Amino acid sequence: MTDYADVTDQTILIVGVGLIGASFGLALKASGFRGEIIGYARTHDTLNTALALGVIDRAEPELAKAVVGADVVLITTPMLAMPDILKTLAAHVARGTVITDGGSVKASFVEAARVHFGDSLDRVVPGHPIAGREHSGVAAGDATLFQNHRVILTPLAETDSTATALVRALWQRCGGEVVELDIARHDALLAATSHLPHFAAFALVHMLSERPEQDRIFEFAAGGFRDFTRVASSDPVMWRDIALCNTDAVLAELDAYVAALQHMREQVARGDGQALEAKFITARETRNAWLSELEDPEDSAT
Repeated sequence: MTDYADVTDQTILIVGVGLIGASFGLALKASGFRGEIIGYARTHDTLNTALALGVIDRAEPELAKAVVGADVVLITTPMLAMPDILKTLAAHVARGTVITDGGSVKASFVEAARVHFGDSLDRVVPGHPIAGREHSGVAAGDATLFQNHRVILTPLAETDSTATALVRALWQRCGGEVVELDIARHDALLAATSHLPHFAAFALVHMLSERPEQDRIFEFAAGGFRDFTRVASSDPVMWRDIALCNTDAVLAELDAYVAALQHMREQVARGDGQALEAKFITARETRNAWLSELEDPEDSAT
């Protein structure tokens, strides 16, 4: 494995220059990164915008050519696009190039990596920045997106520690707090804290959109509705892929949520105000404690 002593001089290829990829490029540049950042995307418009915004230094519309000379490849496409990308990369990538990603599901990425990089998994470092917004696309890129946000790495047993260290250093330059998790643990935790809230928001907005009086409903929707459903403005393709790639964990959380709603419905139906109030108090205290930890500068640095 190549010894990457200075991460400021690497050649980075970003595959999929959307919100995460664009923010990664901008954050690296803001950190004083001196290497070259190459961008690959499906459309010329995306690449031209990335160049105009200073996200990348060079645009390459052919993946096989884009990867030539790259020290690190970061894949930030929707999940279902990753297997074909890994297949192409495996055929053209140099032996020392490190492959990482920013996907929300790690098991499916690793499965595809094992298929296409079978005997070269020492350079594969699965990753996931826990940062995002409901807006998507290269124009949504923000150099500060990862600051004080966790970035989860899930290195494999075969992953070389030098490759992991390189990916860790790059995310740290972007302002991220890098931690490591087991793959299955990552997918289960994210199903509960990220995937389920998105599906709940999508379901609520879709349900109301099908009602005949939807115009009046949304006319009188207030701040609470806006806050709860904010993430329903997220990229539909990305979330479709997450549902199909983390199916077991997502189904488990959806079942648990439906059961919790059903229990609350039963309490409402029988007029059990005491039980409802107790549940609301617990939820409020739990959320407030979580917010307090997020706002504690010492906690955010651990």
